[in-house]
Amino acid sequence: MKVGFIGLGIMGKPMAKNLLNAGHELVVLDRSDASAELTELGASSASSAAEMAAQVELVITMVPDSPQVREVALGADGLIEGAREGLVYVDMSSISPITSREVAAALAAKGVKMLDAPVSGGEPKAIDGTLAVMVGGDEQTLAKVEGVLDVMAGSVTYVGPIGAGNIAKLANQVVVALNIAAVAEAFTLAQKAGVDPAMVLAAIRGGLAGSAVLDAKGPMMLDGNITPGFRINLHIKDLNNALATSHEVGVPLPLTAAVREMMTALAVDGYDTSDHSALVRHYEKLANTQVRRDETIS
Repeated sequence: MKVGFIGLGIMGKPMAKNLLNAGHELVVLDRSDASAELTELGASSASSAAEMAAQVELVITMVPDSPQVREVALGADGLIEGAREGLVYVDMSSISPITSREVAAALAAKGVKMLDAPVSGGEPKAIDGTLAVMVGGDEQTLAKVEGVLDVMAGSVTYVGPIGAGNIAKLANQVVVALNIAAVAEAFTLAQKAGVDPAMVLAAIRGGLAGSAVLDAKGPMMLDGNITPGFRINLHIKDLNNALATSHEVGVPLPLTAAVREMMTALAVDGYDTSDHSALVRHYEKLANTQVRRDETIS
């Protein structure tokens, strides 16, 4: 299938590479040097979203937030200007479900079918092609492009109508944020109480406290590694969208709000582009300690 891909960042670039490796004809659009890297691997490039829409069967976007999706889809030289009947648009960004519904409605007037299909798994799973994809939209449209999504995914799960994919992703981001905070809090308790947090990790990972977050982020905390797989500023964006949606539907999210404020404090301290496991730095500051493996317990 001829596929257009817009947004070649930490997640988008390896996703696009997987499409190329699977034999799909790829057209890319990005403002960074990543576009040149993909063209060297065999992709072609477009000068605008409108130009891309006119020549492909499927457009995928992986951009930071709702404003960028609106710009790409509905702005000047956007998809809507080059769209034709039968084009499928799959937005794999994590954005507001309200935006997904509004963009889908505008594109439908041009005969374009849209799916919102955000992902979970971070950079490692983007590289491996094992992302979890949560899809909202028309099931028949999903059936047309599921083979393409499978190239980038370990699982593709249909959730419901347009916007449902991003509702699922917001729920995912709430669980991940609270889980990371809980791991950071527990490790800080262990460190300050005189127990090696690495030993605590080994002791609890096989029980009810075990989780993918514990396995992935716990070792990063113990090593002081804040190299981003998913950045604090992007998680703040996701939690803002979760809180805005919760206010719209009348659901209090007190724990989400608390972790969002922790992340905001970290961003103020200069950790905005660090991995979200840097939440442990917030607890270290509060407790005047440092969570590390094989170091003197403070």
